[in-house]
Amino acid sequence: MAMMDNFIRVFFILTVVSGAAYAKKPAAAAKESTPAYDAAAAPGPGAAATHPFDITELGAVSDGKTDSTKAVQDAWDAACALEGEQKVVIPTGTFLTGPLNFSGPCKGYVTVQIDGTLLGSNDIPKYNQGSWMVILHVDNIVVNGSGTLDGQGPLVWKDECKVLPNSLVLDFVNNGTVSGIKLVNSKFFHINVYKSKDVTIKNVAITAVADSPNTDGIHIGDSSEISVADSTIGTGDDCISVGPGSEKVNIQGVTCGPGQGISIGCLGRFKDEKDVTDVTVRNCVLRNTTNGVRIKSYEDVLSPITASKLTFENIRMEDVANPVIVDQKYCPEKTCSDKKGNNTVTIKDIVFRNITGTSSTPEAVSLLCSDQLPCSGMELLDVNVEYAGRDNKTMAVCTNAKGYSKGSLAALACL
Repeated sequence: MAMMDNFIRVFFILTVVSGAAYAKKPAAAAKESTPAYDAAAAPGPGAAATHPFDITELGAVSDGKTDSTKAVQDAWDAACALEGEQKVVIPTGTFLTGPLNFSGPCKGYVTVQIDGTLLGSNDIPKYNQGSWMVILHVDNIVVNGSGTLDGQGPLVWKDECKVLPNSLVLDFVNNGTVSGIKLVNSKFFHINVYKSKDVTIKNVAITAVADSPNTDGIHIGDSSEISVADSTIGTGDDCISVGPGSEKVNIQGVTCGPGQGISIGCLGRFKDEKDVTDVTVRNCVLRNTTNGVRIKSYEDVLSPITASKLTFENIRMEDVANPVIVDQKYCPEKTCSDKKGNNTVTIKDIVFRNITGTSSTPEAVSLLCSDQLPCSGMELLDVNVEYAGRDNKTMAVCTNAKGYSKGSLAALACL
């Protein structure tokens, strides 16, 4: 009986995926193909909703060498085409894949359970300047498990002239959750959230070496109601970066290091950027990072925008360079003009509260605001970070910053 059930299951899966194109297909085409198999091939609503789509049943090979892209893609296409609660399972083992296109809209609610290790192929042309695992136009999606997305970045980081893929991308996602998984050595950003709403990322571990290029842990852009919680992130770039167009972002319980800290920005780099507002970072620990909590905007701004209602509170710094920094003269590529006061990013209503610990540089607080548009409404409340050097000359450097200090070290009360 078990053999017969398994045969029916495999036949059912193959019926679903046989008409599905491996590449991205229009949602309308997916909808046109599903009624026939729903009526003829489905073993029943209960069975369809409860039996997971295991990639090994579709031909995935757990040897870390065989290309299992098609098996994973077929599992997604089948699950996305069904109503009810569906599940794609990557079981224990090591599976090599190229780009994965998890496109919707889906007819039901899909969980992608990753318990094994997925290795991202280093055949860069396959990605066609895209990303590795892309979740696109999907509502009600869960990515969870105890497994790992390994981008195998060290083998391609030296190729600075190539466009490298992000590991996990959530584009135009509503009501999504990413939890439990590990992401290591992404070729570019580990997680990128764009044009999405109501997304929670929690209990994830993100790891890359300190000198890995452009390996942001989590980047958020043009999205709202995003939560990042209870996670450990150490990379060669920002642990978390919140870009233009983001609002109602809540970051808490994150341990960051190594990396470049938790940043708002970069801001003003491209035309027609939207404002950043209502961002809270609280109850975090930063260790041996090159920045702590940071707001950064380009010295040459192409689009005037506003960053406001930003709160950083209850944060512990451990041997962090630039623990509290606002940098409106940011220009890492050194391509900015020599013009003064060209920054038109407005920064206002910023609170730094209960920031403690040690700094690896004398400048524990640096508020370097624009000549043209000084920062306003800034508050330094109970900021007590001390330089860990021998001379203990803790200091603040504040330019064009308006606001007030209370309960902070005297050396840091520059407002």
